[in-house]
Amino acid sequence: MDAQVETATRELSYAQAIQEAMAIAMERDERVFLMGEDIGVYGGAFQVTGDLVERFGPERVMDTPISELGGAGVAVGAAVTGMRPIFEFQFSDFATLAMEQIVNQAAKMRYMLGGAVSVPGVMRFPAGSGTGAAAQHSQSLEAWLGHVPGLKVIQPATPHDAKGMLLAAIEDPDPVMIYEHKILYKMKGEVPEGYYTVPIGKAEVRREGADLTIVATSIMVHKALDAAKQLAEEGIDVEVIDLRTVRPMDRQTIIESVCKTSRLMCVYEGVKTLGVGAEISAMIAESEAFDYLDAPVVRLGGAETPIPYNPELEKATVPQVDGIVKAARDLATGAR
Repeated sequence: MDAQVETATRELSYAQAIQEAMAIAMERDERVFLMGEDIGVYGGAFQVTGDLVERFGPERVMDTPISELGGAGVAVGAAVTGMRPIFEFQFSDFATLAMEQIVNQAAKMRYMLGGAVSVPGVMRFPAGSGTGAAAQHSQSLEAWLGHVPGLKVIQPATPHDAKGMLLAAIEDPDPVMIYEHKILYKMKGEVPEGYYTVPIGKAEVRREGADLTIVATSIMVHKALDAAKQLAEEGIDVEVIDLRTVRPMDRQTIIESVCKTSRLMCVYEGVKTLGVGAEISAMIAESEAFDYLDAPVVRLGGAETPIPYNPELEKATVPQVDGIVKAARDLATGAR
């Protein structure tokens, strides 16, 4: 169950929910502070930090130089000394500049020091396509970091989860990587007031169904739900699971769903090859759910190409609702 203090809700955008989570955490714990390029007076590249610098001051909402490696290194070092840093990358793509600190330091320090230290830091990554930002600012690289033991990787798909999972991440003793799809920042939804957490490592069944399971991540959860509505009009009953956490993955929820529906499709924006869907497919093949499958697992992922600048080409490189509907229909009816 989600840890909850207050139950009254109101409508917030995804970005507002994240900002509120950071404000609550900073009010509750003086060890929490923010770092990132242009997060202070400017309010962040996507205006997520907003006016937090005015509320908490530049000592706790810190603009950093244009050096992702340096900023990530400071965040890791601060976490090791007992602080609770939240480091914002302007774009998730720029994690490539900080892989040394993320993969070789943050992920391994507890193990290499025999559990004597922990690295309770959070790194936030605005990710995904749809803004015309082209190949170097539009990637979905969550599977990269999901491959690394020692890291936790999450992808909230709703304003509710964006707030609750961030608050859970801040309190987690391990480094947590949060992938926030840029198109979701303006999406609105009901968000509880006050403090609450959404558990890391637990998927959510967004729609129950009997004929087919779709496991989706991030913005693809909403596209899968739209597809499920269309398919319901054809008499195809789709169950939609919001994965929420790439690592550690909620195996049990997926296995139970596949045992019920006997068909599985994975929908994610990252490149199809070696992506999140590949791990889910392999997990099902190695589990008791394999004997329940009536058809091969289907993966819908990003195309084998960098993200184009042209808007129509950009759309063509990632799954869209029409494509999800067709693939799910074919899978459910045996037309593959």
